[in-house]
Amino acid sequence: MTENTKDGDRSADESTGTVYLVGSGPGDPDLLTVKAKRLLETADVVLHDKLPGPDIIGMIPETNREDVGKRAGGEWTPQEYTNRRLVELATAGKTVVRLKGGDPFVFGRGGEEMEHLAENGVPFEVVPGITAAIAGPGVAGIPVTHRDHVSSVSFVTGHEDPTKDESAIDWGALAATGGTLVVLMGVGKLPLYTDALLEAGMAPETPVALVERATWPDMRVATGTLDSIVGVRDEAGIEPPAITVIGEVAATRDRVLEFLRNGEQQ
Repeated sequence: MTENTKDGDRSADESTGTVYLVGSGPGDPDLLTVKAKRLLETADVVLHDKLPGPDIIGMIPETNREDVGKRAGGEWTPQEYTNRRLVELATAGKTVVRLKGGDPFVFGRGGEEMEHLAENGVPFEVVPGITAAIAGPGVAGIPVTHRDHVSSVSFVTGHEDPTKDESAIDWGALAATGGTLVVLMGVGKLPLYTDALLEAGMAPETPVALVERATWPDMRVATGTLDSIVGVRDEAGIEPPAITVIGEVAATRDRVLEFLRNGEQQ
């Protein structure tokens, strides 16, 4: 079937390549899915950001990879460029992997790219990955749910679209749920949302953990409470990428740390 397309009025045909929206997991190459590894080894081009981690990015030949993440000077590749590049490569007949950290659809803009590909008549396939929202806390000895403590979990982004007039996150409602809060990409805005949760009535002594570079060789974990974690962050020098876990489950780490094999970096 031939479809009209938006980028340059191209038409999809049998010569059009396929785009694979691939989740790389939290960063440890051993946590790649079998399919993700195979696609990285066979793709013509891999468009990646920084979140997959240096070990996974290093698996890709330099001639086959394009960095569409953070550039020199602190600038980010515009999403519009990435969308356009995916269509350009696929319509040139290339097999393309769009490599994302964690899972493509957990704050990874995979939904936007999927819709853009569909609008432009480009075949695509989604290859799920282990989301860092669960794996990050897990490898640090923190279950996001626990039958003795909590039966619900909410995943929140700490890096909303900067063009929004106001935040779409209702921290007051989240504070009232009583479940675990997992904040991705939120270490920089930690003072803002911890203050919001305190103002909403969440107990100051609520356990909090910060997991930096989860599953990477230099992973670090810092723990505190809702009213102390900002100071803990500053003292420890925790930097992105990091995951924030708020709730009773964050205290689990202290009870298992002695036996946790990957708990050395802390």
